[in-house]
Amino acid sequence: MTPATHSPLFPQAPDSADAVLEGLDPEQREVATALHGPVCVLAGAGTGKTRAITHRIAYGVRAGILQPSTVLAVTFTNRAAGEMRGRLRQLGAQGVQARTFHSAALRQLQYFWPKAVGGSMPRLVDRKIQLVAEAAATRNLRLDRGELRDTTAEIEWAKVTQTVPADYPYAAAKAGRETPRDPAEIAHLYAAYENLKRDRAVIDFEDVLLLTVAVLQDRHDIADQVRAQYQHFVVDEYQDVSPLQQRLLELWLGERDSLCVVGDASQTIYSFTGATPDHLLDFRVRHPGATVVKLVRDYRSTPQVVRLANGLLTQASGRAADHRLELVSQRPPGPDPVFTEYTDEPAEAEGAARRIRELVDAGTPAAEIAILFRTNSQSETYEQALADAGVPYQLRGAERFFDRPEVRKAGIALRGAARFGGNDSLLDDVVDLPSQVRAVLSGEGWTTEPPAGSGAARERWESLAALVNLAHDFAAAHPGATLGDLVAELDERANAQHAPTVQGVTLASLHAAKGLEWDVVFLVGVADGMMPITYAKTDEQIEEERRLLYVGVTRARERLHLSWSLSRAPGGRPNRRPSPFLDGLRPGSATTAGRTGPAAAGGIERGTLAPAAAAPRRRQRTPARCRVCGRSLTDAGEMKLMRCADCPSDMDEGLYERLRAWRAVQARRSGQPDFCVFTDRTLMAIAEAQPDTTAELSRIPGVLSRKLQRHGADILAICAGQDIARDDEED
Repeated sequence: MTPATHSPLFPQAPDSADAVLEGLDPEQREVATALHGPVCVLAGAGTGKTRAITHRIAYGVRAGILQPSTVLAVTFTNRAAGEMRGRLRQLGAQGVQARTFHSAALRQLQYFWPKAVGGSMPRLVDRKIQLVAEAAATRNLRLDRGELRDTTAEIEWAKVTQTVPADYPYAAAKAGRETPRDPAEIAHLYAAYENLKRDRAVIDFEDVLLLTVAVLQDRHDIADQVRAQYQHFVVDEYQDVSPLQQRLLELWLGERDSLCVVGDASQTIYSFTGATPDHLLDFRVRHPGATVVKLVRDYRSTPQVVRLANGLLTQASGRAADHRLELVSQRPPGPDPVFTEYTDEPAEAEGAARRIRELVDAGTPAAEIAILFRTNSQSETYEQALADAGVPYQLRGAERFFDRPEVRKAGIALRGAARFGGNDSLLDDVVDLPSQVRAVLSGEGWTTEPPAGSGAARERWESLAALVNLAHDFAAAHPGATLGDLVAELDERANAQHAPTVQGVTLASLHAAKGLEWDVVFLVGVADGMMPITYAKTDEQIEEERRLLYVGVTRARERLHLSWSLSRAPGGRPNRRPSPFLDGLRPGSATTAGRTGPAAAGGIERGTLAPAAAAPRRRQRTPARCRVCGRSLTDAGEMKLMRCADCPSDMDEGLYERLRAWRAVQARRSGQPDFCVFTDRTLMAIAEAQPDTTAELSRIPGVLSRKLQRHGADILAICAGQDIARDDEED
């Protein structure tokens, strides 16, 4: 146990603000006491970042500098938010809001909806996949379960990157997305999905952020009310922020600079969801006066584990690598990482299970051991090996292999073929058991070549391929076995692996392991083609695979085992090689070419500004005055119209109605409420001003730069008398 990450939380709240700072290292203390201006904390794995930021909030509260109700701490998972709230309570900082981006936005949207829109807020759908399926049906598209999951993920990515359906094909191509269908088809399905939601008056989780952004952008009075409530912000895991979340954060913050962000670019592993480390890496560009604190004292892992983690990043390239942190272990020495090469995958799984059995028998709790792999399809071999060794286990972030829908469906098909195979034309020309299984599973979606890219379709194929491989191995071990014998074997394996387990060895993918740690970690399948995975083609994708392995290595506190196999099945051709990421790090391997300059050391960097900019201050708005009577305006709606509500309007009613008709078409296309395109007040202001040029249009409150770029040409055409709304409807 170490002071930074494993010491017991205070049994009682510290009796003073200074007591909150006790036990912090110099860099953590700097974070805790940097309560003014923008602060960026670059925190390596295991360096106590959560401890630092919770003590920062608690110190500010206990010192009377921060009012608890004015602090909003946001992170990405309910588990992380709950942990933060618990720590703050133990430190005597009750009343601070610690939430995910979505839960914080949802509370605000629920509160302000009656005022901003009127009526009750639309119902929030928990799972959008059923709506996507129904939207596909309206387009006469048939999607299997894997395609549905992948298409749903594409819609989520489009929304968090603020991409509307019409722009999806271009945005997907620019981002190098592997799309499950033709991008044009997905764009049409995306639009149909948004229309279906609108017709049913429901919203999804991405809409919560989009609508909150829309309300805060268009209603200055509501934005001011939110900013009066929350005046200090802390953002954890800032390297995982999406463009949409960043926009929401900017609207929460306004023109203030009381912001503390925490992150590590070397742990960016979710770019496929829209996350980007650019906001973290560009923080000093946006906030030149920021204080930057680097946390590099690793309290989690032994020097041997830390040395391997640092070594992985010395060979990295790209922007994230340029900002890597050189970790320094604070723990006593431990055993060296163990590198093991096996002849085949079953031998690798049996070897890991055997070592785990020895560790458990020697007193290591099973709950302090983890097996981490690249894809969920790898779990079945390890589930079986642990079951055979009598070691309890639990899966994290995935279904058990035999519980997966595609595996259960395949089992039904195999069972049916075993009973009635004589009447199955698929089996007419096949004799041996593996050929029979391949023939049956070809009807379930298995093909000789995997689908391109990642995602649900690839995972589904991997599960079916695992069954095909199992059939090969079973036939080799049991010559003359029938399809019925294989089905019995599958049933026996399923029953053995369904035994109830509680405290057991954790089986998890590397993505699901983020944020967790164990005394002993087995990183398995660390072979070229799996790390990096075969469909990682670009330099950026390969570097993210390296970071994924780095995350896996840094999950280990004391013991780390890395293994790979030379072939898939016993007796197979030994043509695999260890992951190139291990070159120069495992015994007997050559060092690959080095990377760019040295890593960043720990410490503090003070922001430096020119004297005139040394004290950021809120920009003063020019007082708005009514263009009719000249009275000062304070109401947001009146400011948008630039006249008092009681003063006569010179609005062109016909133009206003044409603008409303055009807006309805745009809203239907984007699947958003009308006011997300333009509010009624903005349309009234346009109908009163009747702008002729882009410059005149841009001066109307509510016509922001993004909307001006997207809709400006249409608005000016309508003001000039062209019937854009009718043309759109005919198209």
